[in-house]
Amino acid sequence: MMRIFLLLFSLLFSQALVAAQLPKADPVPGGMAVIPLPELTQPPRVTFNGNRTLTVRHDNRWHALVGLPLGLEPGEHRIQVADASGELPIAFTVQPKEYEAQYITLKNKRQVNPNPDDLKRIRSETPRIRSALRTFNFAEDVQLDFIWPVDGELSSPFGLRRFFNQQPRKPHSGLDIAAPEGTPIRAPASGEVIEVGDFFFNGNSVFIDHGQGLVTMYCHLHRIDVKAGDRIAQGDIIGTVGRTGRVTGPHLHWGVSLNDARIDPLLFLPTPTPTP
Repeated sequence: MMRIFLLLFSLLFSQALVAAQLPKADPVPGGMAVIPLPELTQPPRVTFNGNRTLTVRHDNRWHALVGLPLGLEPGEHRIQVADASGELPIAFTVQPKEYEAQYITLKNKRQVNPNPDDLKRIRSETPRIRSALRTFNFAEDVQLDFIWPVDGELSSPFGLRRFFNQQPRKPHSGLDIAAPEGTPIRAPASGEVIEVGDFFFNGNSVFIDHGQGLVTMYCHLHRIDVKAGDRIAQGDIIGTVGRTGRVTGPHLHWGVSLNDARIDPLLFLPTPTPTP
C-alpha cells in the first residue's frame, strides 16, 4: 500500500512540475549549473558542498539547479544525488570568470571602517542575515520566471570586485538598480517574507523565501510594506526604493541566493534590463 502511495505521489508531483521553466545556465563562480539527473521514480534529494539544492521537473526529467559561490574555484565539482535506490555522485565543470573592478568613494568613513559600536551591531545582525539566506523549505511549486523588482537603471552589475575608498571589500553579490526614492518595489516571484529589518550596511531590508533554498533580498529601502510571515504573490509591493545603509544614492540592491550561494539575478530574468 505504501509503495502504491509513493508511486502516485511521485506521478502527481512530476506532472505538477513538468512544465517548469528553467533559468539560464551559467556554470561560473557566481553563476548556476543546471544539471540533468538520471531517470528517477521519486523526487531526488540533491546536495552540493553539504547544502540542499533546488530540483525541478522539466521535459519529463529532473534537473538540479545549483548555485555556485563567487569564491568557488573553477574546475570539476560534484553533486550528490540520493533517492530510495541509493546515492550517486555526478560531476560537472565550473568555468573561470573574471569580474570587473569598481571603485567607490564614501564620505561616511564609518561605512568603510566601522567603529567599535558599529562592529558590535554588525556582529549582532550577521546571524539573522545568514539564517535568512540559508533557509531551505521544501516546496513543490517554485516560481522561476522572475520579473524585475523595480523600474530603473541598472547601475552596478553582479560580481564586481569592489574597493571602498581604495580599500578592497567583498565582491558585489547582487544587482544595483538606481531609481528615485519612493519608487515601488515588486516581488519578482511568489514566496514568503522570512526576515525584515534595518541593518548597518544593508539598511532597511526584506528577505523572501521562494522555496527549496531560493531566497531573494532587497536592501536600502526607504519604506518596508511587509512583515515576516507574509505570503506574497508575484508583483506585490514589498516596499519602496531608498538610500538607507551603505549607499551613495537611492537605489535597490537586489540579491539572489541559491543553496546559500549568492548568484547573478539576471539568470532568472527574460530581459536584460529593467524598464526605466
